[in-house]
Amino acid sequence: MALSRYHARPMRLSARNRLIGKITEITLGDVMAHVVVHVGDNVVESIISRRSADEMKLKVGDTVGAIIKSTEVMLEKA
Repeated sequence: MALSRYHARPMRLSARNRLIGKITEITLGDVMAHVVVHVGDNVVESIISRRSADEMKLKVGDTVGAIIKSTEVMLEKA
C-alpha cells in the first residue's frame, strides 16, 4: 500500500514568503477552488484544484500558510 503524500515526510520548499492567515471564504467549482485568506488587514486569494481543497479538508476558519513564490513581485509605495 502506497503512502499518501500527506503521510510522507513534510515537503521542503524553496519559497521564502510564507504568510499565515485564516480562510474566510471558499468557493468550490467542479475542477477548481477559490480560497480567500485574511492575513492581518490583507487578503490573499488562491485558485487551487478542487481535489487539493478536498484532500486538505479546507474549511472557513482554518489557519493556513500562504506560500508565495513568484518571479515577479510589484511594489507600491504606500
